[in-house]
Amino acid sequence: MGHRKKSAPKRGSLAYLPRGRAKRPVGRIRFWPKVEEGPTLLGFMGYKAGMTQLIMVEDAPNSLNFGKETAHPATVLDVPPIIVFAIRTYTKDPYGLHTFTEAWMKNPPKDFDRALVLPEEFSTEEKLTKIEDNIEEIAEIRILAATQPRLAAVPKKKPDITEIKVDGGSIKEQFEYAKSLLGKNVSITDVFKEGHFMDVVSITKGKGFQGPVKRWGIKILPRKSRKTKRGVAAIGPWKPARVLYTVPRAGQMGYHQRTEYNKRILKIGIDGKNVTPKGGFLNYGEVKGTYILVDGSLPGPAKRLVRLRHPARPPKKIAEAPPSISYISLESMQK
Repeated sequence: MGHRKKSAPKRGSLAYLPRGRAKRPVGRIRFWPKVEEGPTLLGFMGYKAGMTQLIMVEDAPNSLNFGKETAHPATVLDVPPIIVFAIRTYTKDPYGLHTFTEAWMKNPPKDFDRALVLPEEFSTEEKLTKIEDNIEEIAEIRILAATQPRLAAVPKKKPDITEIKVDGGSIKEQFEYAKSLLGKNVSITDVFKEGHFMDVVSITKGKGFQGPVKRWGIKILPRKSRKTKRGVAAIGPWKPARVLYTVPRAGQMGYHQRTEYNKRILKIGIDGKNVTPKGGFLNYGEVKGTYILVDGSLPGPAKRLVRLRHPARPPKKIAEAPPSISYISLESMQK
């Protein structure tokens, strides 16, 4: 038997193994950063509408085009207000966080029964009093929030439910802040500002079951190869007598959870007509209300829920003012 006569870099990255399907179409946030300012929500939610292009004045001080107008690709997120329908408190011990109790709003919207089994009785005041009496035992306070798909262009009525942490200040201040939000709508401007950075958690586009050529980028074998051309020629040595996990194999491609760090918010607007192209976004339609423009691309297809979070590792140098945008493309995307 021969052997490979040259060395070559590995095809594909092993950094995201295992490449299995995500459990849910809504991303899961496992870490919440600390903030120094007063009590605030650390996250938000929106629906991906599509991409566009714009011209803005480059304000990155280390850029070669600093002070000049440059073209940027941007993603449009449809971000209608979210409803804070419950406060969830946690205690902490050496084994981690444990749910202490929850306080729900009294009259949740009619669409909530599509996503949850609602309690028969809402003892809101009793639960809030219980939290106040045991505030010294509380380690974390989070709110349960729901989207309002009827205010977006997504073709569904069932709200998406997520948990968002409250941070900043003391636990008592966080509780008073969450208490003031209970049962109310929260806008994107209450959480993020123009020019700031954020982390994005979403589920990527699903590609289904794919072979190793498309999934890992291996070479197609020569014409006279035996049995197969779009497979791996030698899948391993005699010893160890097993196929190693590093060998490119067929399997699920796409529909994975991914987190992208430090995506910049270029613009926050209240009228979606200012960014909706002629004929609407492909596979989405028209943005009706509040939107944000995010620099670059985001994971996932149109209509997918995107979770936004305060940056876990923000850049050291941040421009003080939001970028100056001179043009946003509204050209039709229809072919």
